[in-house]
Amino acid sequence: MLRKMQVEDIEAVAALDSECFPLPWQEEQYRYELHENPFAHVYVLEVDDRIIGYIDFWITFETCQLAKIAVAPAYRGQQYAHSLMDVMIATAKQEQCETISLEVRVSNEAAHKLYEHYDFIKVNVRKAYYQDNGEDADFLIKALGGNCI
Repeated sequence: MLRKMQVEDIEAVAALDSECFPLPWQEEQYRYELHENPFAHVYVLEVDDRIIGYIDFWITFETCQLAKIAVAPAYRGQQYAHSLMDVMIATAKQEQCETISLEVRVSNEAAHKLYEHYDFIKVNVRKAYYQDNGEDADFLIKALGGNCI
């Protein structure tokens, strides 16, 4: 089941974030996304009443920015990330966004394959973007219509 994140989900989402990323967000950051960030759209994906994935994206004017996406390691390779991406893209289109952008580690081959499936294109490299090890990030954009790029 895919649904909007609720405050009761914060602990589970933060735990999943810690499982998936070397620099996870703290619970306070998710509280901020839910209660104070007017641009944030946060969804969770549940299987058997367990949160196994989430997506956080921001919509400002005509732009959508993917902030976070994760699927629990035991559930990867089963198209769950596609469900999360689909809700972001549908929401961005509904909100009349022209583009979706994101940063991804240059070494994250699985994420690159996911984004390629959705026709994201690399437009830049952000040098030493990740604080944990100084790894570069590829900056990707997807056009949603019109003459965006």
